[in-house]
Amino acid sequence: MRWEYSQPKGKLWISDGKRVSMFLPEENRVEQSPLKESDDMRAPLAFLLGKLHFDKEFRNLQSRPEGTGIRIQAEPKIDTLPYSQVEFVISAHNEIREVKVTGFDKSILFYSFDQEKMNPAVDPKLFQFKIPPGAEVVENGQ
Repeated sequence: MRWEYSQPKGKLWISDGKRVSMFLPEENRVEQSPLKESDDMRAPLAFLLGKLHFDKEFRNLQSRPEGTGIRIQAEPKIDTLPYSQVEFVISAHNEIREVKVTGFDKSILFYSFDQEKMNPAVDPKLFQFKIPPGAEVVENGQ
């Protein structure tokens, strides 16, 4: 998976299926960790990869129509996760349009998706992370 952020500009998140690498351009820092150790796996990424089971992971599920789709809100069943609420907007064609994760510290991770393409042909080099010259490298989960 490769996510290029528009805000902050230049932020890049890449996973090759084994490791996660995130480049924070404002700090000229790269954070790397095994994929299974990544906090990002716990909510939006896990859902996108089909690794999240709502009935096992969440409580207080609520849904309401939104446009032609549906908004789903839920809270985690266990308190050891780094978030207090998740929201997903799903289109009428079962496409994920938004993922919003609210942390216990009131931080918000918000992802918006459009122009979804299923299994497009892509260059495998897009998922090979190259450390920018001079960047500090922080290894997490080692």
